[in-house]
Amino acid sequence: MAHEVRAVVARAKGEPVSVETIVVPDPGPGEALVKVQACGVCHTDLHYREGGINDDFPFLLGHEAAGVVEAVGPDVTDLSPGDFVVLNWRAVCGECRACRKGRPHLCFATHNATQKMTLDGVELSPALGIGAFAEKTLVAAGQATRVDPAARPEAVGLLGCGVMAGLGAAINTGEVGPGDTVAVFGCGGVGDAAVAGARLAGAARIIAVDLDASKLDAAVRFGATDTVDASAVDPVEAIRELTGGFGADVVIEAVGHPKVFEQAFHARDLAGTVVQVGVPNPEMRIDIPMIDFFGRGGALKPSWYGDCLPSRDFPLFTDLYLQGRLDLDAFVSETIPLDGVEDAFHKMEAGEVLRSVVVIDGAS
Repeated sequence: MAHEVRAVVARAKGEPVSVETIVVPDPGPGEALVKVQACGVCHTDLHYREGGINDDFPFLLGHEAAGVVEAVGPDVTDLSPGDFVVLNWRAVCGECRACRKGRPHLCFATHNATQKMTLDGVELSPALGIGAFAEKTLVAAGQATRVDPAARPEAVGLLGCGVMAGLGAAINTGEVGPGDTVAVFGCGGVGDAAVAGARLAGAARIIAVDLDASKLDAAVRFGATDTVDASAVDPVEAIRELTGGFGADVVIEAVGHPKVFEQAFHARDLAGTVVQVGVPNPEMRIDIPMIDFFGRGGALKPSWYGDCLPSRDFPLFTDLYLQGRLDLDAFVSETIPLDGVEDAFHKMEAGEVLRSVVVIDGAS
């Protein structure tokens, strides 16, 4: 049986999104049908609308989501109807060369649902293989990760992308440890999550860097011990002053801009680590003398989705949230209905919110 549900669709490049009635099929082998309860509005959704990912319009937007499994395919054994899940876009295969080496978080053959959701008979392209600005969505079973149902959907759904990217940049990629000094460039949602991750990992000093004083204030609430207003001072020199002239052990670049990357590179201590979690556009380049790479030692590490393994990390961070040790609620700036996504894009572009979260009727 097919399901007719309301969903947010981007029909053409640069055009405002609209709420449409789409058709979602029953799950087939390896698939799960999820009743969506909440879904965060992420910059990636806007990039899809603007044609910045690809041109496979129409797009079914939304991917930072939590909900309840409604049905599963005939061969699915690790999910059951009624399970509370956070959706992810890293359904690992277990068979590729990365998985066979015991590195499933690097899986090179992640997959999505096989069947397509449609609008007026036209196949939709779901954002990051999920498409969760919808009352229901169809995903690969591995894209639905069970977590504690006591958690608030609006909060834990954000683990599906941006918040996990920041937490993982600090904990998984940067390997921040007790006593480390950490600097985070860019204090939007991902940067603030990196601050929170560094705090969880036991960093002794966490330096937040941004051009916006209000964002620096927010970073303090997530655990920053020091702030640097990069519009007023040289952030590299400021970080050195705060670290005895040495620089930070781990510097996290959460902007995705060449100038900021170069600042992050020079703001680290000898043998320190730079983690790039900010997403650059394809035309951006960096120009750093090779001797600087060689002479400073350490590591430069991109962090894709926070190097997360959803089956390991989502339940962990959900538990920390329920224990009061990770304030995911603080990332939720507002809750909105399905027809509020276009306005939420404008607020996001203006830097007015960390996350607007779509709440589907019936969610908590």
